[in-house]
Amino acid sequence: MTANCILERVAETKSTNDDLLERWRAGALIDPVARITQKQTAGKGRAGRVWVANPEDSLCFSMAFPFSRSPAELTGLSLVVGLAAIEGIAQACHLEQDLLHHAGLRLKWPNDLLLNNAKLGGILIEGGQAKSGDPSWMIVGVGVNLRNASGIEKNLTQNDIKVGSLDQLLPLAIKPPEPEYLWLSLIDSFTKHFKNFDQHGFVAYQSQWLKWDAFADQKVCISGAGKDPTYGIARGVDAKGALMLKQEDKTVAIYAGDVSLRMQS
Repeated sequence: MTANCILERVAETKSTNDDLLERWRAGALIDPVARITQKQTAGKGRAGRVWVANPEDSLCFSMAFPFSRSPAELTGLSLVVGLAAIEGIAQACHLEQDLLHHAGLRLKWPNDLLLNNAKLGGILIEGGQAKSGDPSWMIVGVGVNLRNASGIEKNLTQNDIKVGSLDQLLPLAIKPPEPEYLWLSLIDSFTKHFKNFDQHGFVAYQSQWLKWDAFADQKVCISGAGKDPTYGIARGVDAKGALMLKQEDKTVAIYAGDVSLRMQS
């Protein structure tokens, strides 16, 4: 497990993503690195949001991985991370993925894990390519709520977000895995799927992702900073991981990485 991946554990840091980004910018990354912290003082979500996590109730880590593809060829990576996270959770809990699906585990395009429409985990991807021909170092940050969903929810500034946790997902007879074991299972799954994605692209994952799509065939509203909301019916994703949005007379592909997806009232 976790062969050729450097494992780093720290008690506290501002952001594991920022730690690894700083190293990438300095040209100091050589092998894949996974960095976990017990406490993040400035955890990040997408679009500049703050990621709120109680240290004793959450798993927060980042993994730096070099892809041979250019950044433009890495569309769909966040969706692959979601699928790899599901596999890692299933492995750590010694459960079939179908049981997790039956319990309400889903993926929300482009980067959230949901449990019965409550946020179980989030994904933040940063990084890039220093110059043409270099590897594309992508820093994949992951936060998963392990327990105490109500306590985490109380700390949120946005009161419209519902929070889920891993202990709610598991049958009563199943004890949640130790955070360290879950972390190693996730890294193992990420490493396998990153290599496969680098070789085959998102098309190898398209049909699998559709199974876990939280908003398939539902009316949705897509909003982004400085953009008017866009409405339509979610029709899955294309071979590059773009969200397909069915509107009255057309179907459009949504690629932007800073959009949010909500059920349309």
